[in-house]
Amino acid sequence: MAIKTILYKHLKSSTTRTSTSANASPWNQSLFTYLQTLRSGSFPNAFAFPFALKSCAVLSLPTTGKQLHGHVIKTGCLFEPFVQTSLISMYGKCFLIDNARKVFDENPHSSKLMVCYNALISGYAFNLRVKETVSLFSEMREMGVEINGVTLLGLIPICGLPGNLELGMSVHACCTKLGFDADLSIGNCLLTMYVKCGEIDSARKLFNDMPEKGLITWNAMINGYAQNGLANNVLDLYREMKSTGVSPDPITLVGVLSSCAHLGAHSVGREIEQQIKVCGFGSNPLLNNALLNMYARCGNLVKARAIFNGMPVKSVVSYTAIIGGYGMHGQGEIATELFDDMIRTGIRPDGTAFVSVLSACSHAGLTDKGFDYFGMMQRKYGLQPGPEHYSCMVDLLGRAGKLNEARELIESMPAKPDGAVWGALLGACKIHKNVELAEVAFERVIEHEPTNIGYYVLLSNIYTEAGNLEGILGVRVMMKKRNLKKDPGCSYVEFNGRVHVFFAGDRNHPQTEEIYKTLDELEILFKDLDKLSKNGRERRTEESINGRGVHSEKLAIAFGLLNSTEGSEIVVIKNLRICVDCHLFIKLVSKIVNHQFVVRDASRFHHFRNGLCSCKDYW
Repeated sequence: MAIKTILYKHLKSSTTRTSTSANASPWNQSLFTYLQTLRSGSFPNAFAFPFALKSCAVLSLPTTGKQLHGHVIKTGCLFEPFVQTSLISMYGKCFLIDNARKVFDENPHSSKLMVCYNALISGYAFNLRVKETVSLFSEMREMGVEINGVTLLGLIPICGLPGNLELGMSVHACCTKLGFDADLSIGNCLLTMYVKCGEIDSARKLFNDMPEKGLITWNAMINGYAQNGLANNVLDLYREMKSTGVSPDPITLVGVLSSCAHLGAHSVGREIEQQIKVCGFGSNPLLNNALLNMYARCGNLVKARAIFNGMPVKSVVSYTAIIGGYGMHGQGEIATELFDDMIRTGIRPDGTAFVSVLSACSHAGLTDKGFDYFGMMQRKYGLQPGPEHYSCMVDLLGRAGKLNEARELIESMPAKPDGAVWGALLGACKIHKNVELAEVAFERVIEHEPTNIGYYVLLSNIYTEAGNLEGILGVRVMMKKRNLKKDPGCSYVEFNGRVHVFFAGDRNHPQTEEIYKTLDELEILFKDLDKLSKNGRERRTEESINGRGVHSEKLAIAFGLLNSTEGSEIVVIKNLRICVDCHLFIKLVSKIVNHQFVVRDASRFHHFRNGLCSCKDYW
C-alpha cells in the first residue's frame, strides 16, 4: 500500500499546482478522477491509465507519469496494449524518449503491435530523433507489421526539418505506394512538410492534386506562401478559398493580414477587419496584434493606435508592434513614451521589444535615450544584448556621425559581430562619406554574408559618390566572380482594392503610356526648379526617362498621381532601400504637387511633403 500513498501525495501536489491553468482543466480533471479512485480504496483498471497518462503528457508532469508507471506495474496492467502505448507516448511527450524505448523493448509483444510502433515513432519524431524515427519505421516494415495513417502522420513531420527534403519525398512516394495519398490528414501533413522545406512549388502541386481540401489544407498553403514572402499568391489563394465557400478561421486571417502588411494592401486589410467582426473573432489577441501590425506597416498609424487603445488586455507583443510602427515612421518620441508606459503597467520587456525601441531611437536620432535603454537591458532586466541590439546601436551612433565610437562598440562586443552589425556601420559610412572605414566594414560584412548583393551595391554607391572608378570596377569584378546579380527592385501601389506592381523600366502596365508621359512632364517642371535642390549637396543623376533605368518607385508615383484626387495621400511600398536619386525625385515631386507621399522601403517609412522628408535624409 506504500506505493499508493506515495502516488496519492504526488498526484495531489501535481494537480493542485496545475489547476490554476484554465486550458489544462480537462486534464487536471482526469488526474483528480484518478485520485478519487485511490481515495475510495480501489485500484484502477486498465481503462483508467490511458487518460491519466495522457494528462501527464499534456501537462508535462514526467515525475507523476513515472509514479503512474509504477502503479501500472503494481496492478499488472503493463502488457495491456493501450496502457503500454500510453506509457510510450507519455515518456515521448515528456522528453524522456529513452524511457519510452525501454518500455517498448521490455514487452516481447511490442514488435508485433502497430499501436506500439506508432507511439514510439511519434515519440522519436517529437524529440527530433531523425535517425531513430526512420530506423524504427524500416524495422516495422521488415517485421511485417501493418502500417496505417497514424504511422505516417507520426513519420512525416520529421521530414520538415532542415536537410530532410529527400527523406520527405521518399515518404511521400511511400504514402502513394501504400494508397494513403488520398487521405486528407496525410495530404495536409505532406503539404506542411513541403512548405517547411521551402519547396513551395511542390506544395502547390500537391495542393492542386488533392481531391478534397479542408480548412487546414487552405491554411497550410496560405501560410506557406506567407512564410515564403509570396504575398500576392496569398491574396489570390484567399479569394479562391472564399469562392469555394470555405470559411476562414483566425489562422487563415493572420496569414492574410501578414501579406497585406507586406504588400501595403490597405483596403484588403480593411476587408479582413470586417471579416473578423462578422466571424466573431474580434476578441482574438493574435488577430488584433496582426491587425495593428498591418495598419502600421500600411502607413495608417492612426488606425493602428486606435486598435491598440481598444485592446482590453495588452501584451508585450502588442506593445512591441505599436512601438515598432511608430519607430518605422520616424516618430521615436512617441515610441519611447509607449515603451516607458509598458514598463509602468508592469509588463516586462523582452529582447524583441528592446529591438523595437532601439530601432525607433535610431530612426529618430535619439542617441542618449537609446543608450539608456541599451544599458537598461542587462542592468535592470538581465537580458544579454544580441547582435540585433548592437546593430541598432551602431546605426544610432552612425546617425550622430560618431563612426569611430560605432567601430569601438563593435570591437567591444562579447560575441563575434554578425553581418547586420557591420552592415549598419557600412550604411553609416555611406551617409558620412567615409570611404576608408567603409572598406573595413565591407571586408567584415562579406565574411558573414558573401552573397548579400545589397552590401556590394552599397559599397559601389559609396565609391560612386567619391568618384572612385577603380573601386567601382573592383566591386563589379567581385560580383561577377561570385555570380551575383542585383535583386530586381519592385514597388507596390494599391488602387481600388488591387495591388499594382512595378519593376524598373516596366512597360507592362495598361497605363504605361500615361505613366511615362507623366514622368516626362515632371522632368520639365524640375528644370523650372533650377534642376538642383537649394542646399547644393543633393544632385540628381541623369536617368533616361524612356529607358530601363526608370526605377520602380518613380513609376509607382506616376501611377498614383494619375489615379488619385488632388490632396490625397499616395502610399508606395518598395522591396529594397530607396536610392538617393529616387528619394530626391519624390522630394521634388512633393514640392510641385498637392499630395503627401508615403514610401515604405526595406528600412523605414518616408513621409514626403513640400519638398521635405521625415527621415531628414538619413536612411
